[in-house]
Amino acid sequence: MAEWNFLTNHANVLLCVTEEPDIRLRDLAVKVGISERAVKRIIADLEGSGYLSRERQGRRNHYLVHGEAAISGPMTRGLQVGVLLSALLPVISQL
Repeated sequence: MAEWNFLTNHANVLLCVTEEPDIRLRDLAVKVGISERAVKRIIADLEGSGYLSRERQGRRNHYLVHGEAAISGPMTRGLQVGVLLSALLPVISQL
């Protein structure tokens, strides 16, 4: 039987960025268990879809998760990403 994960890599990256907004891509890749190149693509996807934005702070990026962004898909229509993240990470103080 093939191994599978309950949450997608996109969801895992978003969860990690929510917990640690100043995380480096290299550290994010290690934490999620994927390549740094894959993390770069996922960050670009999440940014392009409006789930997060990044701003340069010195030599590092700071990520801002947009909790008000609506999750796309037929089963999640109308659900905001912040609601989902809050359920998965109950200690989130602010999105």
